[in-house]
Amino acid sequence: MHAQFVARATKSTRPIHPVTQGDLPGRRKSAIGRTQMWLQSVRFSAKPGEVALIPGDDGVAEVWLGMGETFSPDAFGVLPQSLPAGRYVIEGDLDPDQSTLVAVAFGRGAYVFDRYKKSDAPNVELVWPDGCDKVLAGALIEGVTLGRDLINTPAQDMGPEQLSMEVQKVAKATGARCTVIEGAQLLRRNYPAVHAVGRAAAQAPRLVDLRWGKPSDPKLTLVGKGVTFDSGGLDIKPASGMLLMKKDMGGAAIALGLAQAIMQAELPVRLRLLIPAVENAISGNAFHPLDVLSTRKGITVEVGNTDAEGRLILSDALTEACSEKPDLLIDFATLTGAARVALGTEVPVMFASDDSVAEGILASGEAVFEPVWRLPLHTPYRRFLDSKVADISNVSSQSFGGAITAALFLKEFVEPEVPWVHFDVMAYNLDAQPARPQGGEAMALRAVFDYLQSRYNA
Repeated sequence: MHAQFVARATKSTRPIHPVTQGDLPGRRKSAIGRTQMWLQSVRFSAKPGEVALIPGDDGVAEVWLGMGETFSPDAFGVLPQSLPAGRYVIEGDLDPDQSTLVAVAFGRGAYVFDRYKKSDAPNVELVWPDGCDKVLAGALIEGVTLGRDLINTPAQDMGPEQLSMEVQKVAKATGARCTVIEGAQLLRRNYPAVHAVGRAAAQAPRLVDLRWGKPSDPKLTLVGKGVTFDSGGLDIKPASGMLLMKKDMGGAAIALGLAQAIMQAELPVRLRLLIPAVENAISGNAFHPLDVLSTRKGITVEVGNTDAEGRLILSDALTEACSEKPDLLIDFATLTGAARVALGTEVPVMFASDDSVAEGILASGEAVFEPVWRLPLHTPYRRFLDSKVADISNVSSQSFGGAITAALFLKEFVEPEVPWVHFDVMAYNLDAQPARPQGGEAMALRAVFDYLQSRYNA
């Protein structure tokens, strides 16, 4: 990051004035003459994320920030990329929740992926907003940053081994326990689907298992799809379809970022994180179309397409997750293009077996300005996954409702009594928006965290 938070203002600290479009006429009228003239000359209209730098005798004297029609915390995410070097403070009345949202948005907007190309952006300092929950804001910013970094890292440096090491680093930093089942051990420990999908790659497949928290606390289990690169397997993708497949471990990245935030914020849960980490590669021992795979649950799966591999590795992880009867089970996966067709790339698709949980997450998404959208687990579509030679096929027999049929496939491996939420996410910003730089994105992380905080800290 090229921006940071500081504790207090100094004499040279410049004010930031957030203003809505409705308040702009009155605020502009009450401003000093030079400010009025400048706002008029640049035609400042208070659009969301619009920035006006008001000059003074020694550089920028003050900053006006557009909010749009109503308060928009993500608008503050443009500041790290828009302001010259220096220290700034937000003026105006913000309640504690708004202050925390603003801090998180600023931190998200400050993100730069500079592993391979160093950034020369100026250093922007923001005084912590009054009333902000610094611990919470820091945990969320770091969780989002971790998720983005992992997604943005190309497959050459983020294979199953490196992804596993990232989980172990988080475990070490938070006092969690982490175990890894690797290669042939997956067969001996009965994770056959994970092994089948990842066995053709140079790096062995593995299942990463992190645990944290008090045994007496309610069990929360997170599962993340960790396909570090997806060639499509023998049903190989075209070049255009392969271009962004470094992000196919986005579900694992989001789950790990969320897990880290949960542990840093010390939510009272008994946390478990399961990440099946594989590369869907091509070699002489790659699994084939129409192979019949075994799974941890004992369900046999006919492989209708090797490019529908994410649901295969998740089947074993979800089965294991349910073995401990968690209070809540949530998985994240870059699972289907159909979800993107339905809702575009910016709104995560959510499926849920429990209406009250779904309603809570939807409300949290609205509260933290990270909307998600629920689609139905329409059980009549299960017939499209029927197979003549196995218990189920990994692909639908027709081309419609692909996100739903993929979710129904996963549902086969979730015990009915376990409240379950499935997120089908893009995990990538195709273009830059306020607080959402182009590239990897930890979609739904903040919405889910807010729900978990309200559920377990009530």
